[in-house]
Amino acid sequence: MSRFPVALRWALAGLIAVVALAVALWPRERDADTAADDGQRARPSAQVSERQRLDADLAACPRPAPGATGSGPLAGISVDCLADGGNVDLAAALAGKPALLNLWAYWCGPCAQELPYLQQFAQRAGNAITVLTVHSDPDEAKAISRLTGLNVKLPGVLDADARVRTAVGAPAVLPISVLLRADGSVARVEVRAFTGVDDIAGTVGRELGVAA
Repeated sequence: MSRFPVALRWALAGLIAVVALAVALWPRERDADTAADDGQRARPSAQVSERQRLDADLAACPRPAPGATGSGPLAGISVDCLADGGNVDLAAALAGKPALLNLWAYWCGPCAQELPYLQQFAQRAGNAITVLTVHSDPDEAKAISRLTGLNVKLPGVLDADARVRTAVGAPAVLPISVLLRADGSVARVEVRAFTGVDDIAGTVGRELGVAA
């Protein structure tokens, strides 16, 4: 080593020190990057404010009668109510009465055309059947905003991970209407958009025996 010039020896020593420092710091930089990525993935979607819920003025979600447990493919599925954010045991809440569940999403054009018809049908049918909208997308704020814009006040729930669609064996398209008997069993899965109130009434009357 003594045969090398002093300047060269200092240069080699400096290079070794730089490489060692880079190796020592590398794992820390990787950990920091990973933490940042995890924070990005874990960031929750926009929360729905109380003002948004009040402005939407949605009807309250159905609630289970005392002692009701519910049955059928929806048994054990809990979802959040769009009106107040509360949790709903779906099968128990719908037990004892025929129901029409309309699966939709804020970005679905045919859904927006169909929802006002469903509201008119619900008003016409009265207490003979439960009409419930099921938003099949995790963005609750946009669901509520869409309903507000359409002036649709039907009770609705948030099915962020499409458990309802999966449970009834429906295809991954929208809109879909699920007709349930009073015992919770599925009478029909209607894979299309209704064309009007009379179309809904005719289908419900044929499949569930409910006159409206």
